[in-house]
Amino acid sequence: MNASGNLFILSAPSGAGKSSLITALLKQGKQESTRPMQVSVSHTTRDPRPGENDGEHYHFASVENFKRQIKKNSFYEYAEVFGNYYGTSEAAIDDQLAQGIDVFLDIDWQGAQQVRMKKPSVTTIFISPPSRKELESRLRGRGQDSDDVIASRMEKAQCECSHFQEFDYIIINDDFDQALTELTTIVNNQRLKRNQQVAKHKVLLDELIC
Repeated sequence: MNASGNLFILSAPSGAGKSSLITALLKQGKQESTRPMQVSVSHTTRDPRPGENDGEHYHFASVENFKRQIKKNSFYEYAEVFGNYYGTSEAAIDDQLAQGIDVFLDIDWQGAQQVRMKKPSVTTIFISPPSRKELESRLRGRGQDSDDVIASRMEKAQCECSHFQEFDYIIINDDFDQALTELTTIVNNQRLKRNQQVAKHKVLLDELIC
């Protein structure tokens, strides 16, 4: 009998390095041939950008269809951002978990609150920058945003960091390799919990106690 997959939420202010950590974790998992892992593909009503493919980057949907799914309570979490809807399909996630896949949701603290209401067993992880100064330096180092946008991101980061107490784990992303090791440890910890091990090794455990 295979153990079901684990559901993880990773939240962080922009510039904390969350996306890089998730990418490195998945790459590491493939190299080590561990349990399959993947990042959830969200649904959205915004138009595809150049190079984006349906089902790969997002599941693109009409506003009408998205609202129908809201009425059916089909999302673990959803939000409206600048006139467009974004959401995480409950059925799609549950299907992946049933296949033994560990799934990662890249969402903010508000989305995490919604998911936790529906699935209390979710493991939540907050990725924090080592300091405000370093966060601002990383945002400026991208060379993508104006001073006004950076100021807005810094203000939003302060709000996001104020919710760190709502998360199960906190990783301070000062040294990337250390942060990746800590993230890997959290994932492995969930896989070694009793219910996971019993499901995976039921025959052995039954034999040992007979």
